[in-house]
Amino acid sequence: MTTDQELKELVRRKYSEIALQDKDSNMASCCGAGGCSTEVYNIMSDDYTQLKGYNPDADLGLGCGLPTEFAQIKPGDVVIDLGSGAGNDCFIARSLTGETGKVIGIDFTEAMIEKARINAEKLGFHNVEFRQGDIEKMPVTAKTADVIVSNCVLNLVPNKRNVVNEIFRVLKPHGHFSISDIVLVGELPKNLREAAEMYAGCVSGAIQKDDYLNLIKEAGFESITLQKEKVIHIPDDILSNYLSAEEITAFRNSDVGIYSVTVFARKPDCCDPEKGCC
Repeated sequence: MTTDQELKELVRRKYSEIALQDKDSNMASCCGAGGCSTEVYNIMSDDYTQLKGYNPDADLGLGCGLPTEFAQIKPGDVVIDLGSGAGNDCFIARSLTGETGKVIGIDFTEAMIEKARINAEKLGFHNVEFRQGDIEKMPVTAKTADVIVSNCVLNLVPNKRNVVNEIFRVLKPHGHFSISDIVLVGELPKNLREAAEMYAGCVSGAIQKDDYLNLIKEAGFESITLQKEKVIHIPDDILSNYLSAEEITAFRNSDVGIYSVTVFARKPDCCDPEKGCC
């Protein structure tokens, strides 16, 4: 049995390697994790290049959506990006907050933090900072953020409930989040579920879509909205590392689906000490 800490160390090691890879290598695989496909196309991430604030040095091709596009960020907002990588979503968010706002990126991996700080320095952004930390216990005080974004990260965290509760704690009352992530409908084949590379690749660590939305509701959020949904197709040459030809055919013919979703939710204006929103 793999423990939560072992899974975290797996992610830390893999994303330290990814920080040194080029974007093309990351985009040709599942969330940058091994098993590079000979079908060289973008498996999960969307195209950021047309968004204001885009910086190619910060784009590692690791996302599965465009959460900043849906996040309703306003000038002057404090925005936190969970799993900020080389800073891609932070720099997009900064273009929306302007100089009067603040953007904080949090990442588990020292190599990613270093890369993001170098990128911010090159751009001369003094209101964007990067903090190394575990998003299950964010290095941020309560009621700090107006908006939280994240792109294909919660699926990598063993205890997703802890993260959702932390998001609630760190948001200001009436603050909101827009998060892109991978979810499942139906059960993955056993060999996919147990493959370490597919965990680091944002697939086998994903949970059921209904369970994901229920975690958000149970944490106390309201106005839960599915902003975008798309099917994720894993090429056969990646699947063949884990499944036989017969198993791939059965998987293709099953009702199991892997989806990228972008979810919006708002922290209510409330006075409930247990929810931390007084």
